[in-house]
Amino acid sequence: MNPQVITIVIVIAGLVIWRRRNSMYRPIKGNGRRILIPLLFLLPAFSLLFNPEFKLPVSELVAALGAGLVLSIPLILTTNYEVREDGQIYAKKSTGFMISFVGLVLLRLVALDYLSDLDPNELSGIFILVAVGYVIPWRIASYIKFRTVYMGNKQVSE
Repeated sequence: MNPQVITIVIVIAGLVIWRRRNSMYRPIKGNGRRILIPLLFLLPAFSLLFNPEFKLPVSELVAALGAGLVLSIPLILTTNYEVREDGQIYAKKSTGFMISFVGLVLLRLVALDYLSDLDPNELSGIFILVAVGYVIPWRIASYIKFRTVYMGNKQVSE
């Protein structure tokens, strides 16, 4: 496996974990729409479907999205929000989330090694579709969970 790829994946995973741990100590501002902003960064991924060099059967596209959906389940289950003493909403501290995320990264590295004989365009396309398949459901579920806490907190404060 390419050491540069492993280094990049580890650095990105480390940054995500660092950001997530720091966010547990800061309140979430506003009404939660900021939780959905990372979905905008996924929009360029959909241009992949129109790339003429990207030739995967529909069944493999559906399988990649389905795998992403399955991988989103631990992230969804371990992402929760709470109202603390100051009346602000925070992400709950969750070791389970960190373990799930690290497991997801390790699973992707193993899959990268296993699928390394594929065309690079197809391989990157599969990994992008898997990422889209788990980020979109996770972020939407996180937003719904946040809004539930937000509306409950709003009713209590009135």
